[in-house]
Amino acid sequence: MMIKMEIFGLAMDEKTNMPLVILKDSEDKYILPIWIGALEAMAISLPLKGMSMPRPMTHDLFLDTLNQLDAKLLHVEISEIKDSTYYAILVMAKGDEELRIDSRPSDAIAMAVRAKIPILVNKTILEQIMKEQDGDYQVVLNDEEGKKWTEILEKYNLDDIKYKM
Repeated sequence: MMIKMEIFGLAMDEKTNMPLVILKDSEDKYILPIWIGALEAMAISLPLKGMSMPRPMTHDLFLDTLNQLDAKLLHVEISEIKDSTYYAILVMAKGDEELRIDSRPSDAIAMAVRAKIPILVNKTILEQIMKEQDGDYQVVLNDEEGKKWTEILEKYNLDDIKYKM
């Protein structure tokens, strides 16, 4: 069974100094933090803020290519967890055929945000995470954590990158 999740926010893990995307369901029953890289966090945050780049980023290019090939991204699934690594699937349609393509969760989420499609998570994963946390699992984004992430993104200057987009 799949549970529809929304992006609750992006944050910085104080222990690892790694960004994470936090997903939650509409009933606030399940919360799923997924650690991602800095560039992946930026790829997710830009469309969340309604920002776009002067040239297509990889996720935009992929969606444009799908459209040109008359394929449609239907939803993304975070399908399983193995050895502390999440796996995701891009679910798309081309004509009457359903295509399922392996993806990193961060890329799948970045695609979902751009295409405005559902993010689905396997309920088994959510229950496993809750069980590992003895049922006391809770993610809290306090104002300081949110401010740290916002500061990092605001300091990111596109003019400082080696390759222009």
